[in-house]
Amino acid sequence: MTKKYGPEKTEDKIFNPSPQNEQGGLVPIGGHGPLQQYLAEVSRYPLLSREEEETLTKEYYKTRDPKLASKIVTANLRLVVKIALDFQKFWMQNFSDLVQEGNIGLMQAIKKYDPYKGVKFSYYSSFWIKAYILKFVMDNWRLVKIGTTQAQRKLFYNLGKEKSHLLALGFEPVPKLISDRLNVPEKDVIDMEQRMGSWELSMDAPVKDGSEDKYLDFFPADVMSVEADVARKEIKASLKEHLATFAEQLHGKERVIFVERLLTEEPKTLQELGTVFGVSRERVRQIETRLKKKLRKFLQKRIPDLGSYPEGIEDV
Repeated sequence: MTKKYGPEKTEDKIFNPSPQNEQGGLVPIGGHGPLQQYLAEVSRYPLLSREEEETLTKEYYKTRDPKLASKIVTANLRLVVKIALDFQKFWMQNFSDLVQEGNIGLMQAIKKYDPYKGVKFSYYSSFWIKAYILKFVMDNWRLVKIGTTQAQRKLFYNLGKEKSHLLALGFEPVPKLISDRLNVPEKDVIDMEQRMGSWELSMDAPVKDGSEDKYLDFFPADVMSVEADVARKEIKASLKEHLATFAEQLHGKERVIFVERLLTEEPKTLQELGTVFGVSRERVRQIETRLKKKLRKFLQKRIPDLGSYPEGIEDV
């Protein structure tokens, strides 16, 4: 009897998705293949509106009610399939393996999600889904665990970059030189080159055309690194939204100074802005100082744990 991908409720878990497509191989996008059967099944679960998602995630955050978690997770099963399709090119076996791992990442996301950070659950969970799928590929590619030891993980992430760097400097990227530069055993360099030699697809390729995210960006060294990476992206996204809201409330000199001094990577000098407005550089500095105080007060109302945020927010 063929098992279904779909959720089976248990006493201990939110749900236990088990794979289909026992024949293996790429899942066809057209026709009536396993992917279509699975999509037909998960489409029975309604999508959540932003308001419904916010209500359910906040309630689950307080109560840890498995029924609430199941409703949130099942509403996002289609997101797992969408992300898995992006990475199918790296796993020329059973597509359901990717969906299975993505579902595990989705369940991990709901356990870790804090709805009071101001980031949508779908955005937050996408990083967990990608991380679990790619960790699965990393662990199982050619049935060899590429990233078992610290040295192997370092080589997996840096071997290609180090070779390119040495070539650019005019050196032949021989194993001995690479091992010295990366501080790993020479035999590990040789072994990794052999393991990765037939992996024709570059992990430095963008996830999608026009995207800055690369496949390798989502490879976790361990679960804690996933959580840290998600947290950084979550904070960055939340802060970006708050800064945009703050900017909309500003007018005239304040808005220009905020954009040209505090938001840009290459801020204009006080003198340059003073010339634009016909005021002294000291006057521009006073406006900037006032802006920073207003911004900090604005953010403190919306981000309770502002003091613990990275990204130099303490300097605002």
